[in-house]
Amino acid sequence: MYRFIKEHILPNFKSRRKFVEIPLKLLADSAVIEEIAFTTDSYTVKPIFFPGGDIGSLSVSGTINDLAVIGSEPIAISCALVIEEGFPLSKLDKILKSMDAAAEKAGVEIITGDTKVIQRGKLDELIINTAGIGKRSDLLDENLKRVSRDGRSLKSRWLDSRNIRPGDKIIISGPIGEHAIAIMAARGELGLEISGIKSDAAPLNGLMLKVLEVGGVVAAKDPTRGGVASLLNEWNEATGIGIIIHEEKIPMSNEVQTASEILGIDPLELANEGKVVLAVTAESSEEVLNILRSDPLGREAEIVGEFT
Repeated sequence: MYRFIKEHILPNFKSRRKFVEIPLKLLADSAVIEEIAFTTDSYTVKPIFFPGGDIGSLSVSGTINDLAVIGSEPIAISCALVIEEGFPLSKLDKILKSMDAAAEKAGVEIITGDTKVIQRGKLDELIINTAGIGKRSDLLDENLKRVSRDGRSLKSRWLDSRNIRPGDKIIISGPIGEHAIAIMAARGELGLEISGIKSDAAPLNGLMLKVLEVGGVVAAKDPTRGGVASLLNEWNEATGIGIIIHEEKIPMSNEVQTASEILGIDPLELANEGKVVLAVTAESSEEVLNILRSDPLGREAEIVGEFT
């Protein structure tokens, strides 16, 4: 997908305005126009209900997280529904209530949307598109002041891979791969019974505010499609800086580890929907780790590597 976007999508869209601080070509989780972060994503998942959530909570959490990891405070999101003809209204109501609950949890409003119905058999149940806007966090300036204590010159006023330098630490906020394994289990693709596994889908904006308050966070990204491995490859390509990962430090549940070993898949490539990977100055890394562990969404956070 990354190669497809770079070869076929980016060449066809030109950047025309200088005030687009984080443009499309950077392929960040959100673009930035002046003090506003903006993102959009389309969600299709089978099954639409799965352990730990559904397509509705997933769509809201995913968009909120894309805004939060760039250093913005999410304000509002849109909801566009593409519905297969005959889709049960009881299921739709359940999904929309789930979206509202996730938005309420994050303190965000769903303020606009669109609805389309597609002929039966031409669509697999439901697609949801959510777009979101966020304002630059008031905590971001103080956070970056702490980053620049080591004398580095910052290339961006946001949490941006262009600010990463050798020596920065890499922190993962919790166990990886839970969303992907939960989906595979719900589809019956594992060929074995795994109890207790559920998607980690959750809005992370509250957690991100806590780490910004500590300061020293250089960059952040949520490891969704392609997992942690894809994220680290993108950071390496964007910075040209080497990365050392201590695999024994990567947090992982027994269920994910067992499923990965049996299926012969790399857990680093599994999608996550409620985790964040942070690049943090060495000076601030322990403080950031401690504040992550004080929150239920970051209780099993670990420092897993560094840039070299």
